[in-house]
Amino acid sequence: MKLVPLGDKIVLKQCEAEETTKSGIVLPGQAQEKPQQAEVIAVGPGGVVDGKEVTMLVHVGDKVIYSKYAGSNVELDGEEFIIVKQNDILAVVQ
Repeated sequence: MKLVPLGDKIVLKQCEAEETTKSGIVLPGQAQEKPQQAEVIAVGPGGVVDGKEVTMLVHVGDKVIYSKYAGSNVELDGEEFIIVKQNDILAVVQ
């Protein structure tokens, strides 16, 4: 199956959580903080959303940082994805 977002929505695949700290301490699964960095998997067409023209500024393959509590978590074919609005993306990592 394939996720195709509508309007100004973007499908993200979250990057893996850090398993060790910078000093080398191994973190158990519960202590790992959910990363806010993800890879763009699919991008909606943009267009007119809520009466405003929306141009999509991110592209498939971009690494982005998104708001901590943004989007909806979706599981498809055993993989987890996050669907967010373009407004929830804070920056593109280059």
